[in-house]
Amino acid sequence: MQLIRSLDYKLNRIADGSTDFKDFIIADAKDADMAFGITAPGPSRSSDSTHGYDLRYKTLPDYQTQIREVIQQQIVDIVLLSASNLEQLAMEEKLFENSPITPAARANDTTDIWAVRGGKYASQPSRHFRSATLDHIKYGKVAKDHSAPPTGADLGLYSVTFTNHLDRDYAALEAFHDFRSEAESKNFRYFLEVFNPNVDPGFPPDQVGAFLNDSIIRCLAGVTKAGRPLFLKIPYNGPGPLEELVSYDPNLVVGILGGSAGTTRDAFQLIYDASQYGARVALFGRKINLSEHPLTFIELLRRVTDREITPTDAVSYYHNELQKAGIQPRRSLEDDQQLTDTTVSYS
Repeated sequence: MQLIRSLDYKLNRIADGSTDFKDFIIADAKDADMAFGITAPGPSRSSDSTHGYDLRYKTLPDYQTQIREVIQQQIVDIVLLSASNLEQLAMEEKLFENSPITPAARANDTTDIWAVRGGKYASQPSRHFRSATLDHIKYGKVAKDHSAPPTGADLGLYSVTFTNHLDRDYAALEAFHDFRSEAESKNFRYFLEVFNPNVDPGFPPDQVGAFLNDSIIRCLAGVTKAGRPLFLKIPYNGPGPLEELVSYDPNLVVGILGGSAGTTRDAFQLIYDASQYGARVALFGRKINLSEHPLTFIELLRRVTDREITPTDAVSYYHNELQKAGIQPRRSLEDDQQLTDTTVSYS
């Protein structure tokens, strides 16, 4: 009997017109090593420094252990990885076999996510770049037969950032065109991440949502079903822009990204608000990874989207669980209930 993963089940339900909050798709974005390098797993809670050099960060084995725990929990629908971690966890350890969770890999890494310490890349107009190849994401090596079942993943994230800079956006669209052609020929599915401009686009901030929406619809208008993304991953620019995009094309599944960690209330309120105004997917990376107890955090994200608990009650519940586990929270309950402005870029 063929396994039907929760992502495919929910996408089919959404395509059939379901508006049930229980069909909301949650992804854990564990691809931060393609952006931050060594700091990707987050700071270690055991020590503040290494010989005065810097904060002590978790290691790659620590990061992989966290990912294994999320896979074993079986609450999220997608785990997004770098190609190298996908090779280890999917191809070598086969952790996604017989799992309801769909593995995915970051298929390109534009320069606006190059957020290494001391780097200036993310402050300059985004440029297209691809570290991974589709062959290596699917099979771990160059392949001739792309109809064979993947040993890694047949789903990837493709990222574009429009900056209102003609030459840069032209190059990004050409690269996106080439990617779509290759993906279609190699039986590779993708979802499309579109960031807000990472540099001054030359218009007021209150026009960012409209610019993003128009850019998305314009770049997909010439794409037929065979080359379209499964869903979008975009910043939450407020209820107005989100509702405009969702209502324009009912066949376009819209998801939101998490941005920086912020408070626990920030995360729960964001996923609640986004689902309320039409988003059907959320991809949270730092919000999950930098939480004190990621598994409890994920459980509550699901309960919030299922409308079993309110965002404020979820924060209180989270702190109670931390206390039971003997984990010291980074903030007091009062501070963690505050809503703050969290950046939606990688840097």
